[in-house]
Amino acid sequence: MPKLLHLLCCLAMIGLAACSRIDPPETDGRLVVAIRETPAFFQGEGSTASGFEHDLVTAFAESLGLKVHFIKAADPYELNDLALAGRVHLAASMPLGNGSLHYSMPIRTVRQWIVGHNDVYGPGELTDLAGKTVEVPAGSPLADSLRGIEPASRPVVVEVAGVNEMELLERVATHKAELVAVHDIHLDLGVNFHPELAPLLKLPGKLEFGWAFGADGADGLRAKADAFIAGARADGTLARLHDRYFGHIKRINAEGIARFLDDAKTRLPQWRRHFQAAQDLTGIDWRLIAALAYQESKWDPLATSYTNVRGMMMLTEDTADYLRVKNRLDAPESIRAGARYLAELVEQVPASAKHPDRLWLALSAYNLGMGHFRGARAIAQRMKRDPDVWYEMKQVLPQLARPEIYARLKSGAARGGEAVIMVENIRSYYDVLSRFEPPHDSPYGTRPTFRPPESFPSRPSMAAVPSGP
Repeated sequence: MPKLLHLLCCLAMIGLAACSRIDPPETDGRLVVAIRETPAFFQGEGSTASGFEHDLVTAFAESLGLKVHFIKAADPYELNDLALAGRVHLAASMPLGNGSLHYSMPIRTVRQWIVGHNDVYGPGELTDLAGKTVEVPAGSPLADSLRGIEPASRPVVVEVAGVNEMELLERVATHKAELVAVHDIHLDLGVNFHPELAPLLKLPGKLEFGWAFGADGADGLRAKADAFIAGARADGTLARLHDRYFGHIKRINAEGIARFLDDAKTRLPQWRRHFQAAQDLTGIDWRLIAALAYQESKWDPLATSYTNVRGMMMLTEDTADYLRVKNRLDAPESIRAGARYLAELVEQVPASAKHPDRLWLALSAYNLGMGHFRGARAIAQRMKRDPDVWYEMKQVLPQLARPEIYARLKSGAARGGEAVIMVENIRSYYDVLSRFEPPHDSPYGTRPTFRPPESFPSRPSMAAVPSGP
């Protein structure tokens, strides 16, 4: 019945929407796009917005010589309605196959999972779903997938309004829901915040997502979109965007995330103000400095490696001397020095490297040293890789351990693979802190170059977050 009512509403909208249809982009002077606010795909406001779909649509608009104007849709139903009524030029991130709309070629392909809590025995076969309640976001194609299961195995599908996939996964983590269905990318993201989540059953088949067009005469725009998507796939733009938002999310296992969440509750509070003071000093987001410190020392001010790298930020003796650090084991001094050093490294990375790649590259230099980093850039150029793009450089850095490669470098061999792991781990820790810890309002501001894109809205402090197992 709800679907029938929705269909009747759609038909009514089509009949009444003629006066509200917008002009073509070239006439309107902008590309108007309906998009759903979903972590890592579209998040934020105005110039601070970011996400995979945000960046891809913005690049498409720029290829047309247009600015993009986003209209936020509350759920997939509204995405469909806006496109069908011709009130937007396209709707982003739509499942392909709705006969009422026209679609671009696929942009991404997803699998569908049933997810539960790891302390509850869940379904292992499709037949085990019979009679069980599975929650999905309202309007999600996951509902159709579940209702398409043969009757003997079909679960009770509950469409929950007003929640996104991450919020649905949180319901499972806090025992407010027994089972939910989500796409694999959201499952991978969710495990980074809730290590108690358990993927129980992969549903058959897969879904393809692209852009939807509903306005009359949109075939020309759709053809341009297909050409843009094909070009983005061929030149690596899609791969780089995917890496920017999702390339790091499976680096740390559930046990490691659970330990980090627990340490963030017990250890972080005593150091939080010092990380925030380091932001005041350098303009670097305090949560990134904290993520770097955790990767280096697990927030242990007395940490010491076998190579005599010491302290909260694991400074070498030479780096400490350069930064005029009197005592590497003094945590506030170490935090300030490490943040200053990272800020200097960001400035030394060529300005041709754009945000946030410039920051990830600087973090790799924090591990390698600037001499090895510059050598790696030279190797990247010889390998026809772009030294300004982290996605390219993280494939080059491990090569620094190969004799035939490091023999060409003045700085000698380096464990570049360790630098890649370090940066990817920091990105994961930063994502978690961005979700659970609010930004710090520094009296000096935060330079955009030093704040990575936030894919996840801030939540209450870690003190209110249940620890993992």
